[in-house]
Amino acid sequence: MTPVLATPAAAKVRFDSALGRVSPYRLVASVLAVLAVYSMVLNALGWLRFGIPAMLASLIVCLGAAYGANRGVAALFRVRPHSESALVTGLLLYFLFWPSLAPADLALTALACVMAVASKYVLAVHGRHAFNPAAFGAFAVGLTGLSAAAWWAGTPAMLWGVVPGALLVLYRVQRLVMAAVFAVVAIVLSTIVAGGPTASPLDSAVQALTQAPLVFFAGFMLSEPLTMPGRRRYRLAYAAVVALAYALPYSFGPVASSPELALLVGNLLAFAFGLSRGMPLRFVERRRLTPTAEEFVFLPGRRARFLPGQYADLNLPTPGGLLPGSRRTFSFASSPSSDLISFGVGIAPPISPSKQFLRRLEPGQRVQVAAIGGDFVLPRDREVPVLLVAGGIGMTPFASMLRAVRSRGEVRDVVVLASVPSPEELPFADVLRSSGARVIVRTSDGASPPDFAEDAGSEAFTAQRLRELVPDLAARTAFVSGPPSFVGAVARSLRKAGAAHVRRDAFSGY
Repeated sequence: MTPVLATPAAAKVRFDSALGRVSPYRLVASVLAVLAVYSMVLNALGWLRFGIPAMLASLIVCLGAAYGANRGVAALFRVRPHSESALVTGLLLYFLFWPSLAPADLALTALACVMAVASKYVLAVHGRHAFNPAAFGAFAVGLTGLSAAAWWAGTPAMLWGVVPGALLVLYRVQRLVMAAVFAVVAIVLSTIVAGGPTASPLDSAVQALTQAPLVFFAGFMLSEPLTMPGRRRYRLAYAAVVALAYALPYSFGPVASSPELALLVGNLLAFAFGLSRGMPLRFVERRRLTPTAEEFVFLPGRRARFLPGQYADLNLPTPGGLLPGSRRTFSFASSPSSDLISFGVGIAPPISPSKQFLRRLEPGQRVQVAAIGGDFVLPRDREVPVLLVAGGIGMTPFASMLRAVRSRGEVRDVVVLASVPSPEELPFADVLRSSGARVIVRTSDGASPPDFAEDAGSEAFTAQRLRELVPDLAARTAFVSGPPSFVGAVARSLRKAGAAHVRRDAFSGY
């Protein structure tokens, strides 16, 4: 039997699914750890000349100071420490300050780590820090005049490891376009600044890319999620502003242009305009949606500001705060007009530590929303007909949309397609029933759906089947939500069926 070769699209779905099971913080920490080892290999080969003992000393100081300061400051503020975040901060600062065995140099590097970690707690509102911690620590030490960030991760030899690592992180957090905007603006401006009557624009651009920390900065610093705007258009403007501050030379007394200051400028603007904010939540209850899904309901500490279809990053620390991956992304299921907010969560085995944490919550216990964002939102024009296609618990953002439409009294042309294993596994059935939308349900076992829904049978959502179920599909803006394999396959089928506008909201296990 001839083996079937995997298509590029199928390979991408598998890659996305595997990558999605790794939390962004764990991925960043892992990539930075690999780069730390890579830097020592380069040193052993003679491409870097710090000396292995100096590099090891600096790495140990950075990790030890960041971890220790995190535990100490968290205890002082009586909050649970986020150790994975502290370790990422320590690894970042390892690449910013020259490795050294001199006690004074190591002390200043340690001070940068302590200042960085302390900023997460002191310069924070509702659990969300105002500034990128590593950038703040480097800037604070620079103000002393005793040391300054060198950003040695931007050396040409490091680029061979930094480029793939940065691209992997940016792909995982879906910030490739934002990073590209930053890079283009920064390179163009750097070329103009560096250029002279005899300077080659190409040489200046290559120098800006290879002789500066631009790639490391974009991949590991600019992409930090808690200090940037949540909407795409604001993020692109944010990237351009940071690029301006990054590329243009300026000074105000002891303060001069630097990569860390450029990032702080962007952080300050995003925070000042309310584009990056968190909030506390108090747990109220959990409701059964299906045999394998639950809705977790919270009372926000203040009016929640989000759009239907957006997500929240929740701080869900593991016991003791020692394990990485405690910050998780959940789509809102509630309407922004509701006094309560909720999230739909699949609980089919195996249940991850973060879901176990949610299920152990008692009424009155608190968690923190670290960030709110996403562009998976309904068109502003209510006259635009939409098609909502959900796989299992991927119905969650659509529940938020449908609840919001109903609470506002809006009239929209909405068709909902749901794919579930059985009728009992249809989440938010009550919301669908009362929505006024046309609801079509496909069940894998072929059983009839609830009485308010049309039966799509058990056939997969191929292009032909989609055209049969929704004849005017080409005129609709389509939204697809669910596991990566489902979203990838349905999105391709929708395009083959003639859908001109397809928006995706894939998620993986967490």
